[in-house]
Amino acid sequence: MPIEDHPRRFELANELHARPFPKLTAPAMVHFVAIKQPEDAAARDRGEDRAHLLALLDRHGAAHPAPGATHHSCRIGRHRLKWEQHTEFVTYTAFAEGVSPRPFDAAETEVFPEEWLAGAPGVRMTSAMIRVEPRPAPDRIEALVAEWFVAESVAVSSVLDDTAVIAGDFRIDAGGHLRFAVFSEPEANARRVGRIVQRLCEVETYKTMSMLGLARAREMSAQMGALDTRLTQLMDRMTSQDGAAEETLRQLLAISAELESLSARAAFRFGATGAYEALVLERIKVLREVRFDGRQTFAEFMLRRFDPAMRTVKSTEARLGALANRAIRAAELLRTRVDVERSAQNQALLASMDRRADLQLRLQKTVEGLSVVAISYYAVSLAGYLLYPVAGWLGMSKGLLIALVTPPVVLAVLLMIRRIREKME
Repeated sequence: MPIEDHPRRFELANELHARPFPKLTAPAMVHFVAIKQPEDAAARDRGEDRAHLLALLDRHGAAHPAPGATHHSCRIGRHRLKWEQHTEFVTYTAFAEGVSPRPFDAAETEVFPEEWLAGAPGVRMTSAMIRVEPRPAPDRIEALVAEWFVAESVAVSSVLDDTAVIAGDFRIDAGGHLRFAVFSEPEANARRVGRIVQRLCEVETYKTMSMLGLARAREMSAQMGALDTRLTQLMDRMTSQDGAAEETLRQLLAISAELESLSARAAFRFGATGAYEALVLERIKVLREVRFDGRQTFAEFMLRRFDPAMRTVKSTEARLGALANRAIRAAELLRTRVDVERSAQNQALLASMDRRADLQLRLQKTVEGLSVVAISYYAVSLAGYLLYPVAGWLGMSKGLLIALVTPPVVLAVLLMIRRIREKME
């Protein structure tokens, strides 16, 4: 077409088809492992993930993924490998045809060698073994479930329009893996079975990642309790008006800073927990579970075991936000109180300055009066010295002359001082 495509049009369109479901037919064995950096995994060096993948591929002479790829599928030995890189973790899934006579045999995990796992750029978040078998009679399924899983926590359900029965107890076995079983109908489509297995891997991975939020909430609980106590004490002090308001305000600001720091450190984890929780519930929902032989379903298991943990995370997040808002409101109220007190002090200071100015004005007027007298005295004396010869010519005594000169001199001095003051004002 005579129009230019967006530079990333094909890349974005192909992303929707980049992670196809595996094809799987019973019997088969699946081994899954998720690896994550212990800290700051979202900002990790993703080149280390690729290097670790290449080390496994080179063992089997398998083809390398394209530069910058976030997913890769190939065959390594008798297994088909699927590698995916996510925001915080990477996953490796190995599919093998057939199952061993011994259920969940540790030998089936040798596709991931111990020395290769030891060199992983991170730690194991979770790993699982999924045994896919043809669907036997219901009583046989009950017997296998009782043999392979812990009865207290096992969940069993029929999924995808009775295409298969899935079972798992979400417990870690002696080999360090979780166990899941898929009993598929003989006529089940290979892609549908692969979709079931993929959903189980995703449910386990996202469930584990979301539980990191619970661990963070528990770590923060003690610190939040201490901050809550300190904040309550400061608010009580504000009510009773004990202590200096400036010192109380300083302590309130310190608590607000600690709460903001806590919130900043937990924001990503709590946000990710909410996203992972939504993914867990969505993945279970699309399995379209139906109760099998009166057993609890995966959705019911999550409701009883997983949902309370997520509620704790949400409660902690809400509590943290409430504490921060309380601290901010208390600081604003105390700041208002300090401002009112300072305004009162300023008014008192201004009133005092007014009184002082009034006193200074009165003193100034008094000094002006004394100045008029003093200046007039010296002026009259000088005028007398100048007019003494004239008094003899006029036949007038010196006392009379001084008496006549004094009123105009005093008036002149008074007018002169008033004019100077008016010019200054």
